Amino acid sequence: MLEQIIILFIALAVLVWSADKFVFGASSLASNLGVSPMVIGLTIVAMGSSAPEMMVAATASLQGNTDTAIGNAIGSNITNIALVLGITALFQPLSVSSNTVKRELPLILGVTVLACIVLYNLYFSFAEGLLLIALFFTYIFGLLIITLRKRKSNQGIDDPMVIEAEQDVPEPVNISRSVIWLIVGMILLPVSASFLVDSATFIAKAFGISDLVIGLTIIAIGTSLPELAASLVSIWKKEDDLAMGNIIGSNIFNILAVLPIAALIQPGELDPLAAYRDSMYMLAVTIFLFILCFSRKKGFFRITRFKGALLLLCFIAYQALLFTS
Repeated sequence: MLEQIIILFIALAVLVWSADKFVFGASSLASNLGVSPMVIGLTIVAMGSSAPEMMVAATASLQGNTDTAIGNAIGSNITNIALVLGITALFQPLSVSSNTVKRELPLILGVTVLACIVLYNLYFSFAEGLLLIALFFTYIFGLLIITLRKRKSNQGIDDPMVIEAEQDVPEPVNISRSVIWLIVGMILLPVSASFLVDSATFIAKAFGISDLVIGLTIIAIGTSLPELAASLVSIWKKEDDLAMGNIIGSNIFNILAVLPIAALIQPGELDPLAAYRDSMYMLAVTIFLFILCFSRKKGFFRITRFKGALLLLCFIAYQALLFTS
């Protein structure tokens, strides 16, 4: 048992590290090929924090552990809002003025409702997976079109989140080193994800825990570490808009790009708890975040330390619900 626990944490560390190197290699290669920093920041770098979830979902689905894949996507969204944003706000209250973030708040609420509807019939079909993936590419395309149109206008781009995302693109290295890091990430991501899923499944069976719960807890928290690190670095740099944007964007990616992987690889029946307990809790914390973001002050909203503490309590309550039900 101790051996499997050690393997799990090593695999988790390698998964997060290799995802970072994959994103670095991909963004550096894109820079060398002439792709603008703004496009890289809004696509490759933004999606990079969800790379661990995507790889775990694919690996778990290929091994027949669909509940782990679905639990990882749902659990990561709950963790991002309740734990990551809660801890971030406790460190430093967030003041967000980005129009992009304001536009994505109703969007994340909408796609969360859609996810609950899709899962409610307890069968996740291939067609439903295709629908979510199609919406994901529509979202990325729409985000780029809106941003590029503003860039081409005389007014340019003045959205704080877009500016901060562009500035946070890592400095590129030469093409050969970019390709090396890209290959390293591509190799280690699936290998570490495979070890992670195997060890997590072993531990779950040993303790009598379902695949769903292991995906909702250990794996979800572990794969959300990049979001936590990115958010803490962002507030240290006084980039509040980017900190919030990372969390909102990651949750959109988890629903539209991570969740459907299970249906595309292994469509089938779901654990009723995933549809009736966990997805509903995900919807509840998303609605709660939407309510907390309302502010009397025009032009921006604030996530205060008190609001961060409330979110953290939501996370603690969810963990208690999982292990007592």
